[in-house]
Amino acid sequence: MKEQFVTYIRQLQETITSRLADIDGKATFEEDLWERKEGGGGRTRVIENGAVFEKGGVNISEVHGKLPESMQQYFGVKDANFFACGLSLVLHPVNPMVPTVHANWRYFEMYNQEGDIVDQWFGGGQDLTPYYLFDEDAKHFHQTCKTACDKHNTDFYPKYKARCDEYFYNAHREEGRGIGGLFFDYLKATDASAAVLAEEKEMKMQDWYNFVTEVGDSFLDAYCPIVEKRMDLPFTEEQKNWQEIRRGRYVEFNLVHDKGTLFGLRTNGRIESILMSLPPHVQWVYNHHPEKGSEEERLINVLKKPKDWV
Repeated sequence: MKEQFVTYIRQLQETITSRLADIDGKATFEEDLWERKEGGGGRTRVIENGAVFEKGGVNISEVHGKLPESMQQYFGVKDANFFACGLSLVLHPVNPMVPTVHANWRYFEMYNQEGDIVDQWFGGGQDLTPYYLFDEDAKHFHQTCKTACDKHNTDFYPKYKARCDEYFYNAHREEGRGIGGLFFDYLKATDASAAVLAEEKEMKMQDWYNFVTEVGDSFLDAYCPIVEKRMDLPFTEEQKNWQEIRRGRYVEFNLVHDKGTLFGLRTNGRIESILMSLPPHVQWVYNHHPEKGSEEERLINVLKKPKDWV
């Protein structure tokens, strides 16, 4: 399974970076190959100062070795080894009318001292963070997610949409990071948990692979039409300031709540790749509140309570 998924994310990185570079038309992705001394490495691709993308990264990694003590405590295991691979991307656009997007698809294996697999699972998802809310864009993004899910199980979209709303939530601000999408984790071949759908209990790892790659393949269809529709819209300096203020909330989530950031830091991951998600220009304005009745306030009101878009 790990060889199959590694092959998939390598090709997906090629497909995504090629399409995004074509859309930008000015900047290209800079590639950086890196190795992790404990085992494994990755291929980071970053785009900066483009016509469309102010900063973005589409990274793949394959890391392995002894699971650090802190993570052994987290998973409740002892003397475990692990393998983890995945593709993670974040794109911060120049134009505040274009939303930021994040996506991640990953696979994890855990081994005993004999090298036998004792646990394995998939995780991932994709979510949208607009600065100015166009309802038709939100509906398009969510409909694309739903279409991918429905090919495998019609219960998946509402379940993983709800998990996304719960996960990408800045509890200290009492608002969502964005308008959500999909989030799933610990997708396993068998699970006796009562919280797991009956249909999921019957799914094998190959079935989960097929589902996760279906979602991965849907990413460009979900995001690129929105970018192409909004990237040339006019905007003011005040709207750019609002974008940077909202980016501050994005940073807060990634540094305070995000499990992927935590895992990368605790497993001695590559700092530049882990923090690639942080935007280049951010503002924290003291006690900032948008004007009553404004589009900025409308966005905040939607983020306070998750909305069903499809």
